Amino acid sequence: MKKNILSILFALAMMPVISQTHQTENLLIVTLDGFRWQEFFSGADSSLFFNQRYTPDASRVSEFWNADSDQRREALLPFFWNVVAQQGQLYGNRNYGNKVSCANPYWFSYPGYSEMFTGVVDRHMASNRKVMNPNSNVLEFIHQQNEFEGKVAAFSTWDVIPYVLRTSYNGIHVNTMKGKAFNDSIISEDTSQTDKDERCDESTFTAAFDFLKQQQPRVLFLSLDGTDEHSHAGRYADYLIYAHKADQMISELWNWVQTQERYKDKTTLLVTTDHGRGKGRNSWKTHGRWAAGSNQIWMAVIGPDTPALGEMKTNAHYFQKQTAKTAAAFLGLEYTHSSSAVGEMIYPMMMKQDHLTANKETASAK
Repeated sequence: MKKNILSILFALAMMPVISQTHQTENLLIVTLDGFRWQEFFSGADSSLFFNQRYTPDASRVSEFWNADSDQRREALLPFFWNVVAQQGQLYGNRNYGNKVSCANPYWFSYPGYSEMFTGVVDRHMASNRKVMNPNSNVLEFIHQQNEFEGKVAAFSTWDVIPYVLRTSYNGIHVNTMKGKAFNDSIISEDTSQTDKDERCDESTFTAAFDFLKQQQPRVLFLSLDGTDEHSHAGRYADYLIYAHKADQMISELWNWVQTQERYKDKTTLLVTTDHGRGKGRNSWKTHGRWAAGSNQIWMAVIGPDTPALGEMKTNAHYFQKQTAKTAAAFLGLEYTHSSSAVGEMIYPMMMKQDHLTANKETASAK
């Protein structure tokens, strides 16, 4: 018995300490579908901005151009670079060797969102078809905890998200263009974003923001799609515009949260993307294994448990599958999955760097 107790104490001592003053009670997760790390960290890409094929209407987005990349990114994403960069953390600037990648081999939406929320790579999830995901996910896991039951919601522009999160199975509140096939949902007739039969990001945001104000969930996932749709169409100006709009929406969410007693100083915001895009002038429109760079993504986080380290410039490599366990950890939960290959949490997001062992940052990414 004594030996067993000593073994347990030793194991506990070896476990990484997350935080002695855990403060996060609520979690906001936002995704910008297919938004490249290149624009996130450097603003408008000159090879596309001054390309008549992709930006014949550059005057519409002249405010986003500056010869200085720091000025460009701040003009494009003022919330990220004036607020998150000062009070939170931003991951994925490969110019400094700080990498975030998809672990799945496909590099498009369904496999990306599945990896993000399940914490595992399922090679069977190899298309964007509306197939119910057989894998449990972190939102489902959180929803199953007594204090979070009925307090988890997802809002998406892309109508495949409910299948990725298998909301018809787990009862998570979902709101999407095709929402009536799943739970109660507000459906918008505004399809001005693209030529496809789906609502625009503004409608998705409005529905999510109204729900946040009225129902006050503990966990809210907002999935925006405009950046991906406009890039597929080869409209670089609109790609930039929708990234800027997303930044404004996220800013509005965060600013409102900071005025509410229920959420102020008790909420963590995690923002990322499902996949990257081709890094070449002729491949940025698309993504997948055939477009080099499509596996390269980014993350941003801000909240009461996150040290204000700003743009991460350490040489490290993180993976999309680490999002699930990290999200749960912010709420004081240890996400479990039947797969032993579930991604580990990203420790620097919620502890001081000096709390880490010398190799913890590298080890956490494996």
